[in-house]
Amino acid sequence: MAHAQGFPAKPIRIVTTVPGGSLDLTARLLAPKLAERLGQQVIVDNRGGVTSMELVPRAPADGHTLLLASASLWLSEFLRDRVAWDALRDFAPVSMLVTSPNIIVVHPSLPVRTVGELVTLAKARSGELNYSTGQSGASAHLAGELFRAMAGVNIVRVAYKGQGPAMLSLITGEAQLSFPNASTGTSFVKAGKVRGLAVTTLQPSALAPGLPTAAASGLPGYESKAILGLFAPAKTPPAIIDLLNQEIVRTLGDVDVRKRLFDSGAETAAGTPTELTAAMKSEMATTGRLIKQMGIRAE
Repeated sequence: MAHAQGFPAKPIRIVTTVPGGSLDLTARLLAPKLAERLGQQVIVDNRGGVTSMELVPRAPADGHTLLLASASLWLSEFLRDRVAWDALRDFAPVSMLVTSPNIIVVHPSLPVRTVGELVTLAKARSGELNYSTGQSGASAHLAGELFRAMAGVNIVRVAYKGQGPAMLSLITGEAQLSFPNASTGTSFVKAGKVRGLAVTTLQPSALAPGLPTAAASGLPGYESKAILGLFAPAKTPPAIIDLLNQEIVRTLGDVDVRKRLFDSGAETAAGTPTELTAAMKSEMATTGRLIKQMGIRAE
């Protein structure tokens, strides 16, 4: 295998957040496959979310230290008073890795079966409907706030420590609707404990079979999805970025990797560094503006 300028010359470290979540799972699925392709050990280094994003820009720009991150990387500047990095200046995008939609679900007692009917009901019962979420700034929270803003409705957020308790509050009727990720929400839809109305991507998703898009079900233009991407420090040589991108694309094309990611609630979305940069800028322009308008703060 041809290596760019002798790369890699030593083990590669993928820095990401604490163990157990989608970031960690994705990193651990990719690491052994990349190691085979690159001929070097690939180590997953779990750090706190903010710590991981502060650490990587300070690492040598030689491709041996990478960051696997979600939208927190490029939206933190809107969610926090101050961050120690600039997502567009301090990082070199390698590739988008996966995307994961949210779904819009309601308590079975709510007399709605489409997003349009939900919008009509929410307007008629202004301030009466609660929507449950986990942590502030997470995809389910932002999906709910985007719905509230685009639909022009007054729904009340009820925050919980995680998406599990948030779904329990919906099942018990404390909340009337929620915006969980597809992997969490569809299991409750299948069990008949909640009613699924729509998926939040612009195209139907195999992760939420049978659900129309929110845009086609009553809220044109609505889109919300989680994105995970791989990044190197800024000024990493383009030849190294290109090699890493090629191997990521090949790795994400592996049937076993695709299946395991799908089973975890994510769809592979390998692409060029330019495409990842464009997705970041788009979310900063749309979701970032929403965060500012709504005064949303990270916990």
